[in-house]
Amino acid sequence: MRILILCTGNSCRSQMAEGFLRSIDPRLEVFSAGTNPALAVNPFAVAVMKEAGIDISRNSPKSVDLFLDEPFDFVITVCGGAREACPAFIGTVRNRLHIGFDDPADAVGTVDEVMPVFRKVRDEIRAGFTGFYLERIAPGLFNEPIL
Repeated sequence: MRILILCTGNSCRSQMAEGFLRSIDPRLEVFSAGTNPALAVNPFAVAVMKEAGIDISRNSPKSVDLFLDEPFDFVITVCGGAREACPAFIGTVRNRLHIGFDDPADAVGTVDEVMPVFRKVRDEIRAGFTGFYLERIAPGLFNEPIL
């Protein structure tokens, strides 16, 4: 099962979603990428994922161009803002989905003001991708039980 999660910068939402899916079922091949990748994963995303017990500190933003020639079972876009355009993926895809979230990187202020925004989006991503897994993957794509 190969899954690609797309966003613009590949520094927050797509990285968090990749981390959650990998933690839910390590048998999945999960990748994330962006159309305009940032230089590094957002440190607030790293911090809130660490709070959730998932280490994404070694991840790095990647360009969607790296994956264009690869087939995927699911390509999922996570851009959510009205002014934000989600990237399109032109590679071979069995299923295209959109599970949108606001961009926590838009939050401004002190650490004490920004962290709750990242936590809220992190929790929404966890719920959204857990639901995706339970509804779209678990019922029939794997026959052995998940431990």
